[in-house]
Amino acid sequence: MRQREHLTPYGNKPMVTPIVSSVNYEYVSFEILREITEGEIDGYTYHRDDNPTVRAVEKEIALMEKAADCVICTSGMAASTMIFLTYLKAGDNLLTFHDTYGAIYKVALILEKLGVEITWLDAAEEKKVAEYIKPNTRMIFCETPSNPLVKIVDIRYLRQQADRVGAMLIVDNTFATPYHQLPLTLGADLVVHSATKGLGGHNDLMAGAVACSTKDHYDQLWFTRQAIGTTLDPFPANLLERGLKTFEIRAAKMAENAMAIAEFLSSHPKITRVYYPGLKNDPGYKTACRQMNNGFGGMLAFDVGKKQLHAKKFVEKLEVIYHAVSLGCTETLVCLPVLTTMLYLPQELRTIFGVRPNTVRLSAGIGDTKELIDDLKQALG
Repeated sequence: MRQREHLTPYGNKPMVTPIVSSVNYEYVSFEILREITEGEIDGYTYHRDDNPTVRAVEKEIALMEKAADCVICTSGMAASTMIFLTYLKAGDNLLTFHDTYGAIYKVALILEKLGVEITWLDAAEEKKVAEYIKPNTRMIFCETPSNPLVKIVDIRYLRQQADRVGAMLIVDNTFATPYHQLPLTLGADLVVHSATKGLGGHNDLMAGAVACSTKDHYDQLWFTRQAIGTTLDPFPANLLERGLKTFEIRAAKMAENAMAIAEFLSSHPKITRVYYPGLKNDPGYKTACRQMNNGFGGMLAFDVGKKQLHAKKFVEKLEVIYHAVSLGCTETLVCLPVLTTMLYLPQELRTIFGVRPNTVRLSAGIGDTKELIDDLKQALG
């Protein structure tokens, strides 16, 4: 249940968390200042430390993820980078997967400059984690369903492997969202989100979030955020809170549309491959049934024809569905990952884990199911 501050001495509470734009705050007393700075009370002194609008949204996301607490920052990539900077040091090994958002590769290059060793695996071969994990593996970082081929990684299995060497397990839950998956209950230490996507849901804000399994993780990540200055502005935080009010309704409709679209595409002669964990012939179906809830999410991928030209012509003919990056919004979006989200990767790395030049990624929105399928049908025709 949302906790809102009283705005009157009579106990009235606003239906919407107020936007507090103040950067600094007057100190009522030295004792109150001490309690705030020592973390005894949830108070405010300077925006880089904390902001009441941001803090309200952090508590909501923590409840959604069944977390001890949550740290919100300026973007999903800022959230991931904060995790790496907080817990990794020179000599550590980071085990991760090619099947994550492409910009993670750029951060990995920076980490390597700082002396962190990176091991890359294919999410379709998760059992190889047992072979490649090392005594100095400090962290396993995965995304499930993955970007862009929605591969499913067994979170419980990764927890078992991480425990062999005392490593942390970080799960990017952006594609699944807490409506479909709760990684902390499956053994993850931290859950990261690009809150720009499904949590915000309206293409009008940029934010990142880290849900923490313990208060100690929150304290460590808060320290990093305060040090590097990635605290979210209150105005996008306000938009994020507004998006969360309709989150579950949106997530349910997106999953419903994605399932219908995946089933339609699976039987179309011009579609040569479909990736969606809700399809019974999908490699990740059984694992997804064990660790996902309320459906299988709003993301899918598919190959159009045999060449990139076929996929381009298909996208250009769409009338209702939009050609754009990002995902998890009210509109239905498509893009070609090799030309957009994977541009961060060198050419030779874009296709080694299954993405093809004619692969299309689709983010199902909340529109009418029949209208969306009719648009796909006419574009393929």
